[in-house]
Amino acid sequence: MANKYEMFSVRVTDVQQATPLIKRFTLAREDGAAMPAFTGGSHVIVQMQGADGSQYSNAYSLMSDPRDTRSYQIGVRLEEQSKGGSAFMHQHVEVGTQLTISTPNNLFALDASAGRHVMIAGGIGITPFMAQLHELEGGSTDYELHYAFRAPEHGAFQDQLESGPHAGNTRFYIDSLERKLDLTALCAGLADDAHLYVCGPKPLIDAVIATAAKAGIAEQRVHWEQFAAAPVTGGAFTLVLARSGTELQVEEGMSILQAIEKSKAAKVECLCREGVCGTCETAILEGEAEHYDQYLSDEEKAAQQSMMLCVSRARSARLVLDL
Repeated sequence: MANKYEMFSVRVTDVQQATPLIKRFTLAREDGAAMPAFTGGSHVIVQMQGADGSQYSNAYSLMSDPRDTRSYQIGVRLEEQSKGGSAFMHQHVEVGTQLTISTPNNLFALDASAGRHVMIAGGIGITPFMAQLHELEGGSTDYELHYAFRAPEHGAFQDQLESGPHAGNTRFYIDSLERKLDLTALCAGLADDAHLYVCGPKPLIDAVIATAAKAGIAEQRVHWEQFAAAPVTGGAFTLVLARSGTELQVEEGMSILQAIEKSKAAKVECLCREGVCGTCETAILEGEAEHYDQYLSDEEKAAQQSMMLCVSRARSARLVLDL
């Protein structure tokens, strides 16, 4: 499976503390050349290397104006269960730090067929919508943004939204002030040509998907994105690497990628470890996968021809891969 990403070097030109847990980083090429073009909803893979040789790789949404490619901006939340990347960004990355990033890819674009865009953000999930709002500015398609967060101090970029051109289209919901987002009412009032978009914590995404389904909204009108490794669930299974004939036991709580890396049975490239970059896509020769990635389409998942090793697991007791 070909890696369609190209990697290039950037420098951090600005760091802002947006909330107690979120920082906004501005990235630019050292030679001042334009960054690759992107569309709202795009993400990049950011690779970091510590002084001790430790390496991290995370996917982050681009939140800056797609019309301005002099630099990119990303928002990074310090995660409690960090794999190391968000902690490194918060603790070690400053103005002047060199990072390696990928060219942008978009798995969360606005649907051009929609008559209205209804965007739902939870916490750090606001970032892809910031770029999409730039795209919608001055356009003819109606839109509304519903932004929920825990407390006033956690409303990243709220001031920018309240004072900018999208203020009239934006609603804020703050848990600590008992201002709750009513998903049932929101979905019940949707026109037939409206599309829903949600980005944020998994419970919010799950609630939007379930509420939309209950309201009779077609799946193709509901779009979601979450940058976090899917929970590794399900029992142990046998993994066979067909090229070498190696058999491995993938234990409960372990990903296929982790099992392969632990045994050093094969070399697998994976940039994101979150099921979004597609670099660890591997052909399935026997068995079926339980897909947890966001990269493959529903049709591709149903076809059971390939899977993402970083997050997906076996639905069958035995899985044979082209490795």
